[in-house]
Amino acid sequence: MPLGQEPPQLLKQRLFYEGRKFNFEVNQLRLPNKAIGDWECIRHPGGALAVPVTASGELVLVRQYRFALQGRLLEFPAGTVEPGEQPATTIYRELEEETGYRAHSWRSLGNFPLAPGYSDEFIYAFLATDLEKLDETPALDADEDLEVILMTPTALEKAILAGEAIDAKSIASFLLARPYL
Repeated sequence: MPLGQEPPQLLKQRLFYEGRKFNFEVNQLRLPNKAIGDWECIRHPGGALAVPVTASGELVLVRQYRFALQGRLLEFPAGTVEPGEQPATTIYRELEEETGYRAHSWRSLGNFPLAPGYSDEFIYAFLATDLEKLDETPALDADEDLEVILMTPTALEKAILAGEAIDAKSIASFLLARPYL
């Protein structure tokens, strides 16, 4: 097998943190060129995201407080895939909980790695249409601080290009949804 095509050899794996949403580990590897080094990795079960579109063509987003950035980001509704759960089940629930909308039509937009330089998290993106506004107030988790925002695709694109605080998974999913908007 040519150099660089064989996988690295795992020499040691150390779990440093086991959390509610992710684990943090450090792996010692021997590369095919025989170099040895440590690689940190966040192990994450994955996330599911919806690009919800109303009958009038507006996008349903949330402006959510994110502690790590000490500020609010504009995002599409999303959530962490629970153990044993399918990503579609996750986003059906999260859309209702975060926005108060239920979608009657769903289309997979695909999936992509979120930050492969340090995490194994994949985002599973879906287009959510034929929306129904529920009567109930969104059932937010205790640690969620967000507001629902309606925007046209043109307004979102302008916000992205203007450098507004919008997370990468939402920008990538918006691009995947563009052919259907």
